Amino acid sequence: MEIKNDILWRVYVCFLGIVLLAVMVLGRAFYIQQVQGAYWKDMGTNLQLKYLPIEAERGSIYSEDGNMLSTSIPVFDVYVDFAADGLRDKQGKRFKDNVDSLSMNLATLFKDKTAEEYKQQLQLAYQNKDRYFALKKKISFDEYRSLRNFPLVRLGRNKSGFIIDTRDKRINPYVLLANRTIGLSRLDAKKNVGLELTYDSLLKGISGQRLMRYVGGSYMPIMGSELDPVNGKDIITTLDTYMQDVAENALMKMLVDNNSIHGTVIIMETATGKIKAIANLGIQPDGTYLEDLNYGIAKATEPGSVFKLATLLSLLEDKHVNINSIVDCEGGVKSFYGLKIKDSHLGTGRVTVKQAFLASSNVAFASLAEQFYHSDPSKFVEHLQRFRLNKMTGIDIVASSGKPTIKTPANRSWSKTTLPYMAHGYEELVTPLHMLMLYNAVANNGKMMRPYLVNAIRHYGVDIRKIDPEVLVEKICSDATLAQARECLRAVVDSAHGTGHKVLYDSAYSISGKTGTAVTALNNLGYNKGNKIYQASFIGFFPSEKPMYTMAVVIQNSRESKKIYGADVSGTVFKEISDRIYTHFIANLKMNTTSTIDSALYSSYGMKNDYQSIFSYLNIGYKDSSQGGYWRNMQMKNKGANLSAPDYSSANVKVAPDVTGMGLKDAVYLLENKGLIVEVQGRGRVQNQSIAAGTGFIKGQKISLLLN
Repeated sequence: MEIKNDILWRVYVCFLGIVLLAVMVLGRAFYIQQVQGAYWKDMGTNLQLKYLPIEAERGSIYSEDGNMLSTSIPVFDVYVDFAADGLRDKQGKRFKDNVDSLSMNLATLFKDKTAEEYKQQLQLAYQNKDRYFALKKKISFDEYRSLRNFPLVRLGRNKSGFIIDTRDKRINPYVLLANRTIGLSRLDAKKNVGLELTYDSLLKGISGQRLMRYVGGSYMPIMGSELDPVNGKDIITTLDTYMQDVAENALMKMLVDNNSIHGTVIIMETATGKIKAIANLGIQPDGTYLEDLNYGIAKATEPGSVFKLATLLSLLEDKHVNINSIVDCEGGVKSFYGLKIKDSHLGTGRVTVKQAFLASSNVAFASLAEQFYHSDPSKFVEHLQRFRLNKMTGIDIVASSGKPTIKTPANRSWSKTTLPYMAHGYEELVTPLHMLMLYNAVANNGKMMRPYLVNAIRHYGVDIRKIDPEVLVEKICSDATLAQARECLRAVVDSAHGTGHKVLYDSAYSISGKTGTAVTALNNLGYNKGNKIYQASFIGFFPSEKPMYTMAVVIQNSRESKKIYGADVSGTVFKEISDRIYTHFIANLKMNTTSTIDSALYSSYGMKNDYQSIFSYLNIGYKDSSQGGYWRNMQMKNKGANLSAPDYSSANVKVAPDVTGMGLKDAVYLLENKGLIVEVQGRGRVQNQSIAAGTGFIKGQKISLLLN
């Protein structure tokens, strides 16, 4: 009995505890709901609301000649708020009346589902009252423009529930052109390199803010709560698209024909240091060539015989020799402290310094350096440092590695053989751009310029910062030394015995420069016969009398390469590029300086605002006979222009406009706005169009444009 009472007592105590706990829970719930209800509701609302960034429109990157190298185009994400009051008004009558026609239009536009599948998808989302239903993502502007006119959508956001989220997609309109220098990553914007990375803070602008509500697993924007972003600034580069295209094509041709591993071409404007073109191509596992590394800036190698210019300048400046001094090549083979140095052409004996340079004798320059700098090698190194071969180039671009290495006697790796090997291009590491800067200084009367890639920073069409040429070294050596060095560089091409004569002499203009063929080790496996490959170089300037452009061509050959020497490989590329540049720029410039005012009639077609800006900047008078519209025919003669609106500029007029002579961007914009599908071949301006101007067409019809 006592045990039973004891158990009952315990049960009663537990039951009483449960009752008290329940009363406390209920009391607490009542207190939260009735007393603190407003507080917790506000907190819940605040947790569902969040400010998210609105990315600014990223600035574009332009070439110096006005072509767009990298830009952002809008893409659109389409969402639907199926709980929108206007959509569900009158028991959803508006949705039910339009869902069939809307589904048919969506199926016709996107062609990824049938009209019935779209209808089922929309009806299910409507039943579930999805607040931020993702209908379609990454649609183009053309698709977005069509979507705006669809049933229901055209009623506006409040009545249709349709929400359009705009964002930017980064593209390089020229695809391969200067891709590594521009630096646009195809997969991840965080992996950009080149100018896209270097000037990221300017290009990206300032982000805005938009208040978003968390609904159904995603954030939905709240209208009227946006803080507009500030668009990014534009970058105007020093690059010239014509030179860039010529350089890449010539380099590609040689790499493919010669089975080379990689190569680079850098073209510099002699007087300013502007980089007019920089091409970098490397072989891929599938045998194709892409811009996979900036070999001209980021890859330091042993330069080979192109380095002999630095040795020649040092010897001449210290007055140890002049170009008529005699040096013994000793048959083309000489041993230095147990290591043999050889010339590519054996049998040479006593020759002048100039002859040794134009024939590229390794023995001669190793002997001269050993003879005059053995007791004081620091004197030779000081010259190299004055030529800034031990410093970063200072170019305005982010590039990995590329740090030069010029040994000094204080280095642990310095040995008795270091000096003779340095003298003919080994035991130092420099990039092609370092050597180009030295050659450019010789061409520029001794003035070494900082290489640069950006001319100006522009915001909303106005230059807010201009980058001027910068002198790094006012004079690398005396005028007497420069004159002798330039004579030797010209002899490399002009002399019948020069290493560049066979490939480069036959030109309508003069070329000065130096060939180089450096022995390198395949995959760093040593210099034995099986792993030995050759780096071919030619660095020079033209025209020799008054240099306008300096160019470096450096190509890494493979074991399968048929040609290995600097003249045959890189000299051939140099010649093809310099011929095209001379014909396109220098020869035309000479003709234009003697020409009179052009009285011929010139016609073109473009946007009204563009013409007005150009004429205002160039101080050209013009008359505009039309008031409305965006497009104009332009006719100019004797520095006077007349503008008139074309009859077919309206989107409602179904005849093809004349886009010949227009840039690709304007031509595509105009044609796509009229409902045509554009196909493009070539680069440059429109030369021909498959549908003649003024001819009728059907919406959705294809038109082919041939660019010049």
